[in-house]
Amino acid sequence: MSNFFVYMMASKRNGTLYVGLTDDIVRRTAEHKNKIYQGFTSKYNVNTLV
Repeated sequence: MSNFFVYMMASKRNGTLYVGLTDDIVRRTAEHKNKIYQGFTSKYNVNTLV
């Protein structure tokens, strides 16, 4: 059984928040920061791991 992480990202202080679930936190954070997928986080510039 693999481990999963619940993570929270923000656009800026007191900005938009996003909560996600992943089994590879390093890869997923990089995907958010590099806007690999067009979606909520790229639309609202959510790229800082909280």
